[in-house]
Amino acid sequence: MKNHHLISDYKYREIIVEKRPLLDSQGQEVKGLFNYWIILNNPAQFNSYTTEAVKEVILAFRQASCDRSCVSVVFTAVGDKAFCTGGNTKEYAEYYAGNPQEYKQYMRLFNDMVTTILMTDKPVINRVNGMRIGGGQEIGMACDFSIASDTARFGQAGPKHGSAPDGGSTDFLPLYTGFTLAMESCTLCDHWSAHRAMAIGLLNKIVPVLKHKSGEYISNPLVNLTPYDAWGNPSYGNFKTGAEWEKGKQVLAECTTDLSLLDQEVNKMAYRLAMTMPDCLAKTIESVRKKKLEHWQRNCETNRSWLALNMMTEAKAGFRAFNEGPKDNREVDFLELRRQLAQAHPWNDDLYRAIMPK
Repeated sequence: MKNHHLISDYKYREIIVEKRPLLDSQGQEVKGLFNYWIILNNPAQFNSYTTEAVKEVILAFRQASCDRSCVSVVFTAVGDKAFCTGGNTKEYAEYYAGNPQEYKQYMRLFNDMVTTILMTDKPVINRVNGMRIGGGQEIGMACDFSIASDTARFGQAGPKHGSAPDGGSTDFLPLYTGFTLAMESCTLCDHWSAHRAMAIGLLNKIVPVLKHKSGEYISNPLVNLTPYDAWGNPSYGNFKTGAEWEKGKQVLAECTTDLSLLDQEVNKMAYRLAMTMPDCLAKTIESVRKKKLEHWQRNCETNRSWLALNMMTEAKAGFRAFNEGPKDNREVDFLELRRQLAQAHPWNDDLYRAIMPK
């Protein structure tokens, strides 16, 4: 048989790539068939991707596409805190900020990562083991299916930290949730719980992962599961506040995290996909993906150029603030920034000093 891999026997350093046996409905290994698990491995920084990690993700998806024995790709990450929170802000702040020609090259890699996910020859399941924020939300939405722990969070970070969610969210999110919710998420950067994300069509399934000291799995105690508030607004899936939030934290302290049910659901989805005609499945997935690709390919190159130039102004300030600011204050002084710009203040060191978090 011909070898169609770009690079043979590559040793991954930034991510983990595992070829795991396909499991049948009874949890038994299916001889000769596998799933590729592509695993982000930067838990200390909430599985944010570095430049080198992006290169390896591209290569891993290509490797999975070319493996004849691969049924599905499972895109996930190490740990239980985060699937991915986007690009590595330390690298952004210390190398790319103020360096637009370099960031444009980085965005070539990022765009290729998203495109590679969208054009993978196998179905792609996003196993959401924790936060899916910013660029993590974008690469997650590029996947075909999303199965999440019910403690996961979803959302954007761009306008709060000096960027725009133009790495896929402005293209994909309206297709998932509709225009109104997409606009709210992309601009205000509020987080959705997994329950909320499921209710609005962002996910295929959510799975409990909190095991109470009693031995039973429980739903996320920080999330409101009633349908409406006192004014008739939808409240299902909203995060609790005040005393209810504190009570939820007490329950949370009595729990441990166990992702075994999440893994079972991911394996179940992969097996259901295996029980179809492979070429018919591939063509169907390609046809549905066209809706995402239509928007993505129309915008990704001009977005890349703008995001690069933005590294000279708001991104330079926002990423530096996140990287250098105190733990409880990692945003610029938005009101002071607006006051300074209203006086036509140029983007210089004096402006940065005036708006950096203290």
